[in-house]
Amino acid sequence: MNHIVLMGRLTRDPELRHTAGGIAVATFSLAVDRGYTPKDGSERKTDFIDIVAWRNTAEFVSKYFVKGQLTAVAGKLQIRDWVDNDGNKRRTAEVIADNVYFAESKKSREANSGYSAPPAYSQPQGNAPSQMSSRDDEGVDTGYSSPVSPSEYAELEIDDGELPF
Repeated sequence: MNHIVLMGRLTRDPELRHTAGGIAVATFSLAVDRGYTPKDGSERKTDFIDIVAWRNTAEFVSKYFVKGQLTAVAGKLQIRDWVDNDGNKRRTAEVIADNVYFAESKKSREANSGYSAPPAYSQPQGNAPSQMSSRDDEGVDTGYSSPVSPSEYAELEIDDGELPF
């Protein structure tokens, strides 16, 4: 089984690009603190993990996520071999994101980073969600299906302080 869940802060704004076939792909990285503090009193270690999101997830991430934002990602680990400009063989580990989530409240984001956060969204009432199957850049079904398209979200008119959680 290949399933990974991470939570950390974006180290930079997501970069949205499109393949030659017009498929959206967003790349970003997360700074993920290790779950323990060293006994010698030194600082906690942090891992910087590359994330790749495709299609609707890529569009969503590039539109609503920014550097410094606490983010949760669920997906799968992929090891990719490639050749650099000098002809050297390289290997990269990256997470292919199936789902990306806001991991802090709107008020916390604004207080911690000083930026105005994007609005909160939920599925509109009375509409059946559309099912869209995702394929990677080689046309292989990724097994991910988005329950709704980004255009089917509606803005919530409530303050985070009114939520019971």
